[in-house]
Amino acid sequence: MTSVLIRGVVAAALALSAAVVVPGAASASVDQPPKVTKGPCQYTETPDDPAARPVGLPRDPRHTPSRGTVKVDLPTSQGPLGLTLDRAKAPCTVQSFLHLAEHRYYDFTTCHRLTAYPTLKVLQCGDPTGTGEGGPGYKYKDELPTDLPTWPGDTTGTRKVYARGLLAMANAGPATNGSQFFLVYGDSRLLANYTVFGSVDARGLATLDKVAAGGIQPTADNPAPVDGTPIKTTKLLRAHVRC
Repeated sequence: MTSVLIRGVVAAALALSAAVVVPGAASASVDQPPKVTKGPCQYTETPDDPAARPVGLPRDPRHTPSRGTVKVDLPTSQGPLGLTLDRAKAPCTVQSFLHLAEHRYYDFTTCHRLTAYPTLKVLQCGDPTGTGEGGPGYKYKDELPTDLPTWPGDTTGTRKVYARGLLAMANAGPATNGSQFFLVYGDSRLLANYTVFGSVDARGLATLDKVAAGGIQPTADNPAPVDGTPIKTTKLLRAHVRC
C-alpha cells in the first residue's frame, strides 16, 4: 500500500512527499491494465494501492462542473469543520471529494497528522486507516494553484504562501491525489505542488486552533515533536454535503 499525503516534510518544510510501499502488495497484471474513467478527470484505479474502504471510481462526465461552490459540513470530535469547495479552482478534485463524502468514505475516520513547524502548520485527514498510508483505490491529476503569493523574502519565487484557512490535497508526487487532504491553520511555506480546492470557515478555524493548541504526541525518541499524531484526537464524524 502506498502512502497518500503530505508525507515526509523536510527540515525546511518545503516539500511533502515520500512513498511507502508495503511488501507483498498486489500489482496490476499486464493483461489487466488499471481501469481509467473516460471523462476529462481520468480517475485511474491503483491496484497496487487498494482502497482503504470500497468506494469505486467517481463519475467522470464529459463536462465536469467547473462553476460555483459546494458547502460540506464536516463535524468532528473536537468541533465543526465547515468547508466551502470551489469548483472553479479544482473541478476534478471537488468532484472526487464529493464522491468520497457521499459514499461515507470519510465518516468516523481520524485525522492522523498535525504539523507545527514555523513554516508548516496543517492538520492532515482523509485516511480511514489512520496511518497516512490509506487511499481510495484510485488517483487523479493535479489542479495546481497559479495565484498563490510568494513567501516573503523568497528570491526564487517558487516558495508560495498556503494561507491560513486553505483546504488542499495531500499527495505522494505528481498526479497522485487520492483521499487525503490538509487544512491550513497557519500560513505555510510550500512549493505550489498541492491542489487547493476550497477553504475552512471561521468555526472550522476555531476547531483547528483547538487541535493545534493541544500539541503533538511525544515519542520515545522525541519528547517535543513538531510533526506527528495530534494529542487531541480528531475524528471526522458524518460528512454532510449541502447543495
